[in-house]
Amino acid sequence: MQGKKSADMRRGLIAVAALSALSGLAGCATVQPEPTMPRVALDTTAGTIVLALDAASAPITTCNFISYVVTGDYDGGTFFRTVSRETNTASRYPIDVIQAATPRGSDDASRPPITLERTRDTGLRHTAGAVSMARDGPDSATSSFFIVTQDTPSLDFGGGRNPDGQGFAAFGAVVEGLDVARRIQRMPANSEEQLTPPVAIRSARLLDAAPAVCIKSMRP
Repeated sequence: MQGKKSADMRRGLIAVAALSALSGLAGCATVQPEPTMPRVALDTTAGTIVLALDAASAPITTCNFISYVVTGDYDGGTFFRTVSRETNTASRYPIDVIQAATPRGSDDASRPPITLERTRDTGLRHTAGAVSMARDGPDSATSSFFIVTQDTPSLDFGGGRNPDGQGFAAFGAVVEGLDVARRIQRMPANSEEQLTPPVAIRSARLLDAAPAVCIKSMRP
């Protein structure tokens, strides 16, 4: 147990250092206001996807995602799953998404799960291009995320995609490369919705200064 706490502490310190360094570098040339929508670039074997994250509306989810980015946890990960409403006919609530994970997979237990930020509270919606967190029960999301390729309101709070009706935590949107996400969605997959082969994430990089709320939340 002590070993796990020490590992979590080290991971938190690394993330704080990385976030602080990125914030400092971003402000070296000119004094800039803190970005409210920091961007993350995902370099994949299918092309680049740039996400803008909404730290003001969904700070817990945004800061969690950024913490995995700045420590390189998504590097070498994959977009491994594709779901399309044309083929997702077994569900009463078909969806259009592609899902990604770290190299540790979608059940990544390297860090504690986060609190679910419901769309009822954030005001965000699962419209085309939204980025959101995968989960099972409430407060169970860790690192696996998905990109919505078409408007899918069943993923919002009160929607039926998850039986508990709590929806999923949208926390930003694609600002470049939605065509790449849609191309990934159309790639070959098996009967279990697994991409064959998966699309590799070469790197995930924070393009802007990290929001102050994230640096504060990462301190051990």
